[in-house]
Amino acid sequence: MAVADELRASGARVSFLGTRERIEAELIPAAGYEIDYFKVTGIDRRNPFKAAAAGTRALGSVGAAARAIRARRADVVVGGGGFVAGPAGLAAIRSGVPLVLTEADSHLGLANRLLAGRAARVCLAFPIAGREDERYLVTGRPVPAAILAADRATARERFGVAPGDRCLLVMGGSQGARSINACALSAFAEREGRDFHVLHLAGRRDFDELRERLDRAPHRERYTLLDYEPDLGDTLAACDLVLGRSGGSIFEVAALGRPAVLVPYPHATGDHQHANAAWMSEAGAAIVIDDADLEAPSLAATVATLLGDPDRLANLAQASAALARPDAAWRVAREVLKAAGVPTERLDDRSDW
Repeated sequence: MAVADELRASGARVSFLGTRERIEAELIPAAGYEIDYFKVTGIDRRNPFKAAAAGTRALGSVGAAARAIRARRADVVVGGGGFVAGPAGLAAIRSGVPLVLTEADSHLGLANRLLAGRAARVCLAFPIAGREDERYLVTGRPVPAAILAADRATARERFGVAPGDRCLLVMGGSQGARSINACALSAFAEREGRDFHVLHLAGRRDFDELRERLDRAPHRERYTLLDYEPDLGDTLAACDLVLGRSGGSIFEVAALGRPAVLVPYPHATGDHQHANAAWMSEAGAAIVIDDADLEAPSLAATVATLLGDPDRLANLAQASAALARPDAAWRVAREVLKAAGVPTERLDDRSDW
């Protein structure tokens, strides 16, 4: 979406490929973009029969993706590394349309590994060992412009966070993170001693259960529970510390210079969330807790210690901000336009756009 916004600002026509069953069916039209749908599902590597069925379905979707590419008269196709990107990328190659790939994690996912050798450019969020030749470019992970434009005072007023309150943001992706959700509620609403506001993005899957628990919790004051926010800008702007997973959202966290307590998802493909968390931790921007070690008493103590130490929190925040790549969306968009045949000299001077 962030890259699409940069491309649209440059005068390009942008449309999407996706499925009706995923969040893009809601977000893409809401942002004013057209989207073509086709049938494809993720590959469940734990179940070989389901994986084979998903692979067959993906191959069968290549034709539908190719028809959409031809109908849109596309000059370039951009793959985001998900399961939709596999058939779309193969369709672009079959149709002779340049392909640009983006990788949000610290390793290439399956679709990008299969397609990278035929791509005009592969834009990486992180340096990846063995992926240093001229085809690869480390751009950072694009973040929406709204993240960078979020206003702290406005965001705090929106979520009911008092001007002088310290605030913890709990999040775990669009579906939430079950272990973090349960532990956070236990640590900060069912135990006494908290002296800060909690802004908790639960995800839709667990929201009803957590809502019932919070309504019964003895310390539910200054605890704001939300199911979903399509834009993390306001929630990040409102907080002083983030508790969450270490997927691609760590770039949004860095974009606003927020310190973090990260709990990597232990079953992430290629264990990339541990690598992502290590990237922030080694830079001095985050504290890492293994999911297996996540317990309410120790979590409550860790968060209280950080929020109670302004100097340490400031140092973590400074390190986080140093990791930010606010120009990543434009850097990717620039590679997309180059692949589409826009002259480099025009890309270097945007004054007429």
